[in-house]
Amino acid sequence: MTGSDPRQDPPLTFDRRTGRLDGATLRERVAALAITAGARLTEPFAHRGFSLGCRILGTALAPRETIVQLDDDARFAFPFGDPYWSVLLDRRYVYEIELARFLETVVDVDYTFVDCGANYGLWSVLTTSRRFGAHRAIAIEASSRNAEKLRRNAALNGDRFTVRHQAIGATAGGVARLSGRKHEAFTIAPSEAGDFCEEVPVISLDSLIDDGTLEPAGRFIVKLDVEGVEIEALTGGTRLLAADTVILAEEHGADRSHGVTRWALAQPGCREFVLDPKTGRFEEVREPAFLDHIKTNHAVGYNVFVTRSAFWTERLRAASAGP
Repeated sequence: MTGSDPRQDPPLTFDRRTGRLDGATLRERVAALAITAGARLTEPFAHRGFSLGCRILGTALAPRETIVQLDDDARFAFPFGDPYWSVLLDRRYVYEIELARFLETVVDVDYTFVDCGANYGLWSVLTTSRRFGAHRAIAIEASSRNAEKLRRNAALNGDRFTVRHQAIGATAGGVARLSGRKHEAFTIAPSEAGDFCEEVPVISLDSLIDDGTLEPAGRFIVKLDVEGVEIEALTGGTRLLAADTVILAEEHGADRSHGVTRWALAQPGCREFVLDPKTGRFEEVREPAFLDHIKTNHAVGYNVFVTRSAFWTERLRAASAGP
């Protein structure tokens, strides 16, 4: 699945609403069925082994682009058989259910979505769609290869969100060294693995206010998926956090000290919420140890909602209460 541009042939199209797959050869249809089955079989195990299966299938497939119809006005493209995004071929699967549930409760709110570590831009596509309220979105991605896919998805959806090829750090200015082997796990965190990819310009969350991208009087939902530099990114966003902002930051399952939460709860006036699978509600995190029963898989990340805003605190509480 490497080499030539997967858009050299007409794309496959998959409609998640109906399950219809168009433009596929017999071999690709069989592969799609295998991918769907693999997604369902591995779901109870946080999809462990799914990416390996996709890579094995990929050796027998020609490069093709898949365009998934997520909704009437939301389309999302990725290479057919991609080890990370192919899970979307399983129509039952909900990607990052905690964010989906929260966004569905704030459709009426006038906010800007800031997608940091956007990858191919799924959430930028969705938050700008009618179903989620057609909000303004800014997608920021450190990898130039991912940013190309991100621009493709912006174009597929009428260029309704802005794309920026930058990394998020503690301070704006200079460049960072990006490394990684998987497109979903590129990082600017120090690495000794010898898998350097490129140098990328660095901005901070607060610099989005300084350069006029964000107006301090606005409301913001910030998704922070920056692979190991969450605390640095949060440190560079203290002024944005002081505004009407809620930040979704990743707590990695392997971090048993719950470092992001410790940082958040140490900030004056800061509160944190997390979707608790035991209650099915957004629960307030009052001490880091609360996450011991949430973070049960050391191989995946868990989104926590960090805010100093009374408005967003009430909306999280309302989301917890349910219908």
